[in-house]
Amino acid sequence: MTDFNDLVDGYQRFRTSDWRRQRDRWAELKEGQSPKVMVIACSDSRVDPAQIFDTLPGEIFVVRNVANLVPPFETGGGHHGVSAALEFAVTQLEVSDVVVMGHGACGGCKAALTQGFAHAPQGEGGFVSDWVSLLDEAREKVIAKHGDAADADAMREMELESVRTSIANLRTFPFVTKREDAGKLTLRGAYFAIADGVLHLMDENGEFKPAAPALAAA
Repeated sequence: MTDFNDLVDGYQRFRTSDWRRQRDRWAELKEGQSPKVMVIACSDSRVDPAQIFDTLPGEIFVVRNVANLVPPFETGGGHHGVSAALEFAVTQLEVSDVVVMGHGACGGCKAALTQGFAHAPQGEGGFVSDWVSLLDEAREKVIAKHGDAADADAMREMELESVRTSIANLRTFPFVTKREDAGKLTLRGAYFAIADGVLHLMDENGEFKPAAPALAAA
C-alpha cells in the first residue's frame, strides 16, 4: 500500500518526467487558470476525476467530498466550502459546465442509506452522519422503491440519487440558474461504475446511460 514516503518518491518521478516534458504548459499555468469544466466528485480514493477523464493539469476545476454532495444555497453561519468553490468556478472562472459525478461502492451513500452513523458523536461518525443527511429525502425515495434492505440495487439507486440531489441543489444557487437560463452554463450528471469501469451520463429525464454503449458489454 502507498504511504507518504511513496508519495515523495512519486514526486521525484514527476519532477524528472512530466514536469520536464510539459514545461511550456506549466509556464502557462503559473500565470493563471482557465478551466471550462468544474467536476464535483467523491473523495473516494478509487475515483479520481483527472484519471477517469484523462485530463491534464489546468483542464478541470475539482471539488471532492463525501458522496459528491452539493448543499442547497444558504447564507447562514458556518463554513461553506462547496458553495465557495462553486461560486468561484461559476462567477470568476466562468466555467461552461458543472459535472456532478457519483460512483459505485460509495461509502457515503451507504452511510446515508443504512443510517450507519446515526446518533454517533462527532469524531466517531457524527460528522459523516450530519453531512449525508443531505440525502434524507433521497433515502426515503429509495426505501419506498426497494424496501429497507440495502442490497446492490438499492445501493446503486442511492448513488444515482446523490447525483440527482446535488444537481437539484445546484439550481438553488441564484448565480447558477442565472447563467444556466442564459445558456452560459450546463449542469451534467455522471456516474462511474467501479466494478466495470463504465461511465454513465444522466439524460434530461434523470436517467443514466453508458457514455460509450459499446464499452458496457466489454
